[in-house]
Amino acid sequence: MQHARATNATRASRRRRAVAAIAVAALSVAGVGALGAAQASAATPRVTFASAVPTWAKKAAVTTATSPTTVVEGEVFLPLQDEAGAEALASSVSNPKSSQYRQYLSPSDWITRFAPTQASFDSERDMLTGSSSNPTGITITGSPASRQYIVFRGTVKAVDALFDTSLATYDVQGHHLIAPSRVPSLPTAQAAHISGIVLDQGRLLTRPQNVGQNSIQTVGGSPRSLQSLVAPSSVTVKAPCSTYSGQRSVTIPTAWGQTHAGTVNCGYTPKQIRQAYGQSATAGAGQTVAIIDAYDSPTTVTDVNTYSRSKGEPLLTSTQYRDVSVSKSAFTDEASCGYPSGWQVEQTLDVEAVHAIAPSAGILYAGAGDCGAGTDLALSTILDQGLANVVSNSYGGTGEPTGQGAQAYIDGEVNLQLQAAAEGIGLYFASGDDGDEKADLGYASANFPASSPWVTSVGGTSLGISSTGQRAFELGWGDVLDPIVTTKAAPKAHYQTTLPGSLFSGGSGGGWSKVFKRSSLPVDYQASAVNVKTASDYRVGPDISALADPFTGLSIGYHPITNNSTLATGAWSSSVAGGTSLATPLVAGLMATVQQRTGAHVGFANPILYSLYRSAPKTFFDVKTPTGHPRLVYSTSSASYLVTLNDDGSYHTANGFDYVTGLGVLNMSSIAGFATPAS
Repeated sequence: MQHARATNATRASRRRRAVAAIAVAALSVAGVGALGAAQASAATPRVTFASAVPTWAKKAAVTTATSPTTVVEGEVFLPLQDEAGAEALASSVSNPKSSQYRQYLSPSDWITRFAPTQASFDSERDMLTGSSSNPTGITITGSPASRQYIVFRGTVKAVDALFDTSLATYDVQGHHLIAPSRVPSLPTAQAAHISGIVLDQGRLLTRPQNVGQNSIQTVGGSPRSLQSLVAPSSVTVKAPCSTYSGQRSVTIPTAWGQTHAGTVNCGYTPKQIRQAYGQSATAGAGQTVAIIDAYDSPTTVTDVNTYSRSKGEPLLTSTQYRDVSVSKSAFTDEASCGYPSGWQVEQTLDVEAVHAIAPSAGILYAGAGDCGAGTDLALSTILDQGLANVVSNSYGGTGEPTGQGAQAYIDGEVNLQLQAAAEGIGLYFASGDDGDEKADLGYASANFPASSPWVTSVGGTSLGISSTGQRAFELGWGDVLDPIVTTKAAPKAHYQTTLPGSLFSGGSGGGWSKVFKRSSLPVDYQASAVNVKTASDYRVGPDISALADPFTGLSIGYHPITNNSTLATGAWSSSVAGGTSLATPLVAGLMATVQQRTGAHVGFANPILYSLYRSAPKTFFDVKTPTGHPRLVYSTSSASYLVTLNDDGSYHTANGFDYVTGLGVLNMSSIAGFATPAS
């Protein structure tokens, strides 16, 4: 387990240590520390990377033979020159009580002080590719200016030969994943500057954290329709959607002592969202919000402007949207990652959400070449050039990557997050859409990267907006559905199961980490905000929240990709979107407005957020446990459902901080505390 640190000198060696077994659908990777047990003695010609074999790579799970010509992705991480110093700096520039508060470094200065040396980088690059006379067959597909890692691709045969291993294919809950079946190794000299390696393909399960009204995210991010899970006998209650909270009410079988319920909304408009969150049409002016997803839709700007015209919204100007994505020719692993068409919905949602909440903000889109190491390259593009200081990341795995194979990957990701904090770049990550994850994993788990103490984890709410644009209600997001049915034996409409039902359609991720201890941070910003006994001294989340419930979601529109090879698009399509994929860009847009209105350069937000929670609690709307059982009715062409809100598994809203909504929702009428350090 990880222990509290005594001094800066010991900080690096006592940092994040993984525990327990790797969650099957989590981001599972390989690595070995320079001083870890895998290091060979001086007399041993090779260094073995025992942790490069993930815990799910069991002999019994091996499927068909792995073709030696199959191309796989890998990643090599290099250690920072001064990890403890990088962590101390990231903390001090983010701490309102520090004399260095908001004295950020430029990207070039951070790289000079902390990035791996050019010599060590060149050595590892040459190791991967070999020489012109003795090539390895490995191709470098990307590396950042910060030199923190190298992304490569090669055939199974080439990877096996270079790392003296044997890659096999495993059946992991229906997903076929490639990973080493024998411990990889490298010659001692070649391994000298490596802090960890990734050879397995577990990261390709990364998916957007978004859901719709008629779909549910399941393990590995594969959406399933409500009808495929439950098939009621008929549409027993016709419930046309509402354009605002309370517009329509329908009669239902008695539920919680009531015989009426409102209907789900038709998808809020950007104007309604701004009104509810206290935003103006000029919100975000002078600020840029970066968005990271996989792949890149060719019609995004056209789609956003078509959508904006239909809603009477300002269009994206020619200078407002910048695309720094990889080219289509660099897309890889489309089938494993869910195809560009699957990620297009996320890109559309992210861009339209930011433009809705902060219409005057600039938007920078960095589309990765895949959903694995490509997302690291996309983030580094922003960090190494300082392209934006607010970054929305609406993707993640299921649970945290834990166990011996996770530490090197986690450390590599956290090093990127330390760079962001030192440069004054705030990273906002979706907390997840499956509540406590028990249904997927069998135990409660936070989601990584949102569980990292160096990013801001964004949870979700259910938001009712009145006819005048005011908050009618705001609850913790957690929806449980119960079909309203009739049968021959019971012809009167009734609920298929005992209320609230057994179909959990989505809810805010959160809870406590099993990897990151709060007491190990230079500044324990959560110390006085959370229940220490419940959290057992571990990092807890989410930190802050915004609208995520698809049954009270945002209307979006786009031309869907109909051919993933050509990226050809079809006819216009509209839908209602939700998930923490909606909450995250909304929070990013709100933070851009905070900077616009206060003149602050917030950077890594958590220390100031928790400081304001203590000194200026009106900075947040506290999302509390409601009285009774809030409910809505949802009907499709073939089924009717009672939707019970604010039921997020084992997590519950409460007065103050909770594992569903964190500190609550930003109150944009009370943000003055961001301008100066809070006491």
